[in-house]
Amino acid sequence: MSSDLVPLLPKVSVGRRAAALCIDGIAVWMPSLLLGTNAIVQTIFFVLLWLIMRVAIVRKNKGQSLGRWALDMKIVDPRLDRTPGVQELCKREALLGICAGLAFAGIAGLTSTNAAVLLLMLPLAIDCSVALTSAERFPQAFHDRIGGTIVVGTRRGYSLDIKVRRLLDQVQSNVRR
Repeated sequence: MSSDLVPLLPKVSVGRRAAALCIDGIAVWMPSLLLGTNAIVQTIFFVLLWLIMRVAIVRKNKGQSLGRWALDMKIVDPRLDRTPGVQELCKREALLGICAGLAFAGIAGLTSTNAAVLLLMLPLAIDCSVALTSAERFPQAFHDRIGGTIVVGTRRGYSLDIKVRRLLDQVQSNVRR
């Protein structure tokens, strides 16, 4: 990260990134549940829909997926200060899509008596834990390092986190009265 542009970009917390990942994951998981009947077919559909949403749509939408748009974030190639190319996005999202697909398959299997489905969440936890242990200004998860990307804040989006925080503050003040 030796780019002079990186310090000028707004930092995004790991919690906001996780929330955007959950929004995208649920938006892809629900249709994949309807398309497949067994876990393997659902996971394949999940990964395919994931790549469409997180590569094709991100490429056309200036670095934003649905979750990143909702929380005012975008993906940037810090060396070129622009939206990453298809190759970088494919490397990044293929790894993350497989990990997220396994995690959502594990979540879907929680109703069964086999507790081993929790192990399916381990690859996603390992991938994202790299960002939690990073001391850099822009913590990168393993999939970010593979793709050579960073996630930065932007003014373009819906600001869902700010709107939810205002709503909760309003509800809390109404309850106190």
